[in-house]
Amino acid sequence: MPSRYAGNISQDWEPVVLDKTKPKSGDLRDPKAVNAALRAGAQVQAVKKFDGGSNKKGSASAQPVVNARKLDEAEEPAAFERVPADVRLAIQKARVEKKLSQAELAKLINERVQVVNEYEGGKAIPNQAVLAKMERVLGVKLRGKHKGL
Repeated sequence: MPSRYAGNISQDWEPVVLDKTKPKSGDLRDPKAVNAALRAGAQVQAVKKFDGGSNKKGSASAQPVVNARKLDEAEEPAAFERVPADVRLAIQKARVEKKLSQAELAKLINERVQVVNEYEGGKAIPNQAVLAKMERVLGVKLRGKHKGL
């Protein structure tokens, strides 16, 4: 069988160190390490960071600084539409006529008691699916032109 290497084989006697690691960046910033480097005559670079401790973007960035509150106010309405008073009263009146508690109505429409409470208190943002369930159980029209009938 022929050998793979036809040239001279020689031994390399230079030591190879495998376990030496680079110094960590925290060790390089250590005042003792900086002073030792200065005494040894090595170059030490000192860089002052602009806005180093803040979370704001400086004027050097390409994007302008945007205030989050202004952005929110510009894109979204100030207040969401809540359940109108006539719908609230129609829900309460129909529920009382059927002799149901808020908990019983919530169970019949597969919603939480808090949802029914918010609709009757006028705090909820109207959801057409929930209003449809209430219309079906209470037998009262809660959407459209003929509300409360």
